[in-house]
Amino acid sequence: LRQCVRASAVTGTDWMLRASALRLLQRTPIVGKRAPQPTQTPSQLATAVASLRVRPGTVRARSSAASDVKVEGSETQMAPDPKLVAMRAAMRAAGVDAFIVPSQDPHFSEYVPTCFERRMFISGFTGSAGTALVTHDAALLWTDGRYFLQAEQELGPEWTLMRGGQPGVPEPSKWLADKMAKGSKVGVDPAVHSLSEARALRSALEAAGSALVTLDVNPVDTVWDADRPAFPTAPLRVHKAEFSGKSVADKVNFIRSKLDENKSDVLVVSPLDEVAWLFNVRGGDLDYNPVTLGYGLVSKDEACLYVDVGKVTNEVSAHLDEAGVVVKPYDECAGDMRAAAAAGKTLWIDADKVSVALVEAAEEAAAAAGPAEKKAKTEDEDAKKTIKEGVSPIPLAKAVKNEAELAGMLEAHLRDGVAMASFWCWLDEQAAQGKEWDEYEIGEWVSKFRAEQPGFSEESFATIAGEGPHGAIIHYRASVESARKVGPDSLLLCDSGGQYDCGTTDVTRTHHLGTPTDHQKNAYTRVLQGHIGLTTAVFPQDTSGFVLDAFARRHLWEAGLDYRHGTGHGVGAALNVHEGPQSISPRFGNMTGLVPGMILSNEPGYYEDGGFGIRIENLLVVREAKTSHNFGDKKYLTFDYLTHIPIQKKLIDFSLMSGAEVAWLNQYHADVWEKVSPRVTDEKVKAWLKEACAPVTVKTVVIR
Repeated sequence: LRQCVRASAVTGTDWMLRASALRLLQRTPIVGKRAPQPTQTPSQLATAVASLRVRPGTVRARSSAASDVKVEGSETQMAPDPKLVAMRAAMRAAGVDAFIVPSQDPHFSEYVPTCFERRMFISGFTGSAGTALVTHDAALLWTDGRYFLQAEQELGPEWTLMRGGQPGVPEPSKWLADKMAKGSKVGVDPAVHSLSEARALRSALEAAGSALVTLDVNPVDTVWDADRPAFPTAPLRVHKAEFSGKSVADKVNFIRSKLDENKSDVLVVSPLDEVAWLFNVRGGDLDYNPVTLGYGLVSKDEACLYVDVGKVTNEVSAHLDEAGVVVKPYDECAGDMRAAAAAGKTLWIDADKVSVALVEAAEEAAAAAGPAEKKAKTEDEDAKKTIKEGVSPIPLAKAVKNEAELAGMLEAHLRDGVAMASFWCWLDEQAAQGKEWDEYEIGEWVSKFRAEQPGFSEESFATIAGEGPHGAIIHYRASVESARKVGPDSLLLCDSGGQYDCGTTDVTRTHHLGTPTDHQKNAYTRVLQGHIGLTTAVFPQDTSGFVLDAFARRHLWEAGLDYRHGTGHGVGAALNVHEGPQSISPRFGNMTGLVPGMILSNEPGYYEDGGFGIRIENLLVVREAKTSHNFGDKKYLTFDYLTHIPIQKKLIDFSLMSGAEVAWLNQYHADVWEKVSPRVTDEKVKAWLKEACAPVTVKTVVIR
């Protein structure tokens, strides 16, 4: 794609404008390292692009916000998007009037294998969260506040950006209910919609006189055709007992005890991180998350892992054999669910995490078997149900880390501390010499320094390196073309993390390479105060995360500032960087109580569109607090930090800081120095670390 653009002599800010036009002429997304080749040659595309006479500022996605600039059709005659043309033809052939394209794979993963990146393929939007909706005369893309700016840049002119969560912007189901004519048929792929999601959508549509239709063939796949990437084939590896802390046999026995409590026969395990946790294996099928495409079924007499058997090495096979786990091909899970249902077994499923396709397969098999063939195991009517809905016992068990997992996570963060001290030392040195690097190169340098640490396998997500205004794009990802220069007077937000054999890291630091403005220092200090306020909070056990969210926002609120994202998410132990069920957020929906052993991020921020972004993030582990009383015989909890990376003092306005806050900062830096410096072998890096961790003395004047 870059060759095509160079051939048409496109440079600088014209890149995104011409690339938007280019996307209309080929069947590939604008961004994506695995995108298939264009159907035209570079010279043919260059000639076609040049002929479009794109005027700067006229080619943009339409938006649900009335104030946004729209495509000026009178200025440019744009050819229809060939992907949308082909998809609408497939929809007509399937007999549906609309089709929903979520970001999900059959396991509802945050990051999905390229073969399931349907929403990215059809829309060109590369953010990790979003839902596309295509009708015969409209194409809409919903995403949240993290991605508004990115979506504006990436969507073509036939697409309308729906700013999710903003006033006046309906959710997809509401839009369909309001806009589609009665009698309309809305299609979905049942393999990538959960039972609860499909149920809610069906209810909304039926209330409006429309119907939900599940399709055997996804229309996006019809368009993708032979260009669709193959399923991933990365081999499995054993997650060692020294890091897992519990054997597979222990975990399977735990599941069986829960089956007895729930009066169920089979637990269906669909999320990939739950499969990996249960069987103590790791994989490489998804970018950033060390998991494999697979399912698990655990009954009272059998435990099965459904996976591409070609991924199972001899070591993994022996590991699973020892625990009595049977390995079966990935595609056989649905068949075994049908067999269990036909035999009268009760399948325990989490309606939010198991697909409609699997549930329908089991229910159809049970109905076909008929009452005579079903085995009535007990007079309890609930036990006779084919499907028993309920939250799986695995997420909470996985979220509460044992001591081996916590030790591994701390070890990962200490290795990470060395890597990031090396990176920030290098970057400060480069800036002092007047050298510049761009954001894309910064991401590569971060990965390079982490790769020098033992046990590092990959990044835990794509590095977010945002200079100046790009720092205000909350989940910005630099490309070669979009990358801004990072130099001696830059304010850089860098959010990054690593996957190690022992644990997972996620850290954000905001760093000024020159002289910050008073406004930047004020905002940064308030973010830091919120970070300290949450870290030092003491609260009763089982307090829900939303109760704690205000600790992180208080000082920003006092200045009339805020941020549009949650404050904390759970993190897996050598697993997904985002995990539940715990979180810290202003949203009241998550009532999960915090208990010792849970890990959460603490990442307040402030983002000024077109100006700069600030975020400070550490990972925290919930620990029991030492209190002088225990009212109501409750345990009281607080946090310990896992992240050991200096916080830049240059950006702090110490006149806003309390004595207790300065004391916390000094103690934090003392801990960083004590635990990280012995691991640093480069004397230049050690000198930088010593200066970065030096205590601060703030003089106070008492007025009587």
